[in-house]
Amino acid sequence: MASKSRETAPRGSVAGVLVTFEPDLDRFTECVSRVMAQVDALVVVDNGPTDVVLDGIEVIRPGCNVGLAAAQNRGIAWAREHGHSHVLLLDQDSWPETGMVTALRAADPGGRAAAVGPRHYDPRTNAHAPFIRVRFPMSRKIDAVTGTVRCDFLISSGSLIPLAVLDDVGEMDEGLFIDNVDLDWCFRAADRGYELYGVASALMEHPIGDRRSRVGLAQVAQHPPVRLYFIMRNRIALYRRRHTPLTWIAQDIPRVVVKLLTFGVFIGPRRANVSHMLRGIHDGLRGVLGPAPYGATSVRPRQVPPAADSVTKYE
Repeated sequence: MASKSRETAPRGSVAGVLVTFEPDLDRFTECVSRVMAQVDALVVVDNGPTDVVLDGIEVIRPGCNVGLAAAQNRGIAWAREHGHSHVLLLDQDSWPETGMVTALRAADPGGRAAAVGPRHYDPRTNAHAPFIRVRFPMSRKIDAVTGTVRCDFLISSGSLIPLAVLDDVGEMDEGLFIDNVDLDWCFRAADRGYELYGVASALMEHPIGDRRSRVGLAQVAQHPPVRLYFIMRNRIALYRRRHTPLTWIAQDIPRVVVKLLTFGVFIGPRRANVSHMLRGIHDGLRGVLGPAPYGATSVRPRQVPPAADSVTKYE
């Protein structure tokens, strides 16, 4: 049982679900400290090959890199088993500002919120990510600084989700492995009549991409080739799903072309980028899901997971 967790948690209690993969330990420790000050319980799901050890924190180890979606589902199951009513999904590089969870918990204007999420801030660009309403040909970007904004999807990190909604909508699609997991879930929730809200007063520091590269006047989030594989494959997978809005598909197809040009011409390693993106498109059209194929750049051979997750509580 994690620090602050209870077998029968109080009504309205929030369990943080923090997914890790080879984190920077100094930054990760600070993240944990900030989260623990705001939630009723915290569980870490460690996808990495090295052990994350934190005093007073329960750590679930699947035994291999099962992907972001599967790790989130393990944390959600833990929260359900321990009687919590909400989960706060988190990445290892996210820093919630003071009062973030309180602001999120207070926000559900219509009573039908599938999830609420914070305003994200990237310290490398000194920019806040806007909330998005999907429109054609261009989405509407809402740069709110106060209030609650209805939007069409939320970044998973920082999202506060009632377990009752997860019971209705379903959990994260493990076949997507890492990218577009949040988009898919948000689209499924909207398809079932739920709404999504961004809370401008809830702030979270959250870098997007491994680093930023300048292409002309634009700052581009840079990803390694294997992430480009998932980015391309999974967006094609979403095109094939009934719950994905046609408006989003129509405006996203040009982005595929832009990404191919950007990472194939302007940002290296160009050859590896192009080969991974094309393979991702090919696999997406074929309906291939799951982890990246063996041999993809920067991906270790997939290990065979143990019969059950390893769960450790550090005192």
